[in-house]
Amino acid sequence: MSISMSDAAAQRVQTFLANRGKGYGLRLGVRTSGCSGMAYVLEFVDAPNEDDVVFEDKGVRVIVDGKSLAYLDGTQLDFVKEGLNEGIKFNNPNMTSECGCGESFNV
Repeated sequence: MSISMSDAAAQRVQTFLANRGKGYGLRLGVRTSGCSGMAYVLEFVDAPNEDDVVFEDKGVRVIVDGKSLAYLDGTQLDFVKEGLNEGIKFNNPNMTSECGCGESFNV
């Protein structure tokens, strides 16, 4: 089981955590949403929960709850800039399809 980050994503998350002034790491999860069924959830956390799995890559902790891990195993987070837009891109090997707007996916 693994979750990894590109250099660009790790640097971006480290910058946000430093600006925030506190934080244990970045929580990655999924929730039921959108036209394809599931959507990614990202949030900063100050402490992991008992049932969380913690991955560390390039100095950043990524926290995943046990239920989400089945859908996220092997995912790499990347930070991309496309024109005026920038954000985290999810390279998820478990994804079988995604909606046209890119907001949700299916496994």
